[in-house]
Amino acid sequence: MVDNAMLGTYIPGSSPLHRMPPGAKMLGLIAFIIATTLIAKTPPVALGCCVIALAGYAMAKIPARTAIAQLLPPLPVLAVLSLVTGIFDSWAKAIAIFFSVYASIIAATLVTLTTTIANMLDALERALSPLSKLGLPVEAITLVLVLTIRMIPVQLQAIAEAIDAAKARGAGLSLTAVIVPVIIRSIRCSAMLGDALTARGIGDD
Repeated sequence: MVDNAMLGTYIPGSSPLHRMPPGAKMLGLIAFIIATTLIAKTPPVALGCCVIALAGYAMAKIPARTAIAQLLPPLPVLAVLSLVTGIFDSWAKAIAIFFSVYASIIAATLVTLTTTIANMLDALERALSPLSKLGLPVEAITLVLVLTIRMIPVQLQAIAEAIDAAKARGAGLSLTAVIVPVIIRSIRCSAMLGDALTARGIGDD
């Protein structure tokens, strides 16, 4: 059986966000990401987008420990990307990018924390159902999309842990020291997911 952590964490609740239809949440997430990308051109505005996204955690009554565990892993990755941007472009742009991307991650993680995989599957399958008339495998496409969304926090955590491990070994931030452990972990995770899906009769066709 696949560990729940591999597919992100779902926090049961009765908040307005929990009760909101999954389709509406995903459309809201897309709208938030687009709006953040378009307007968060300065550090104050980008930081404001983060604050707005974080307000959703209070509304959904997500435990602080859970929120921190989900939102800390992306920080080292974003810090490295922002450092590169700051060196080769401008620090104002680097900070704005850091907070704008982080705001999108915060919002996406909130959706996964308040939406079960089953509800995500149902919502996406209904939205993509017209594609079945074209002969496309809607169920398989839906499954891939949902797993991709749920795996983003897991992959970010894997990268953060690889960076920390490389620093602890004194290996610095070399590409090999960081990427190889992430690839190995991803392969193991994919194998476990494949076994779990096969056991449920998915992918036997």
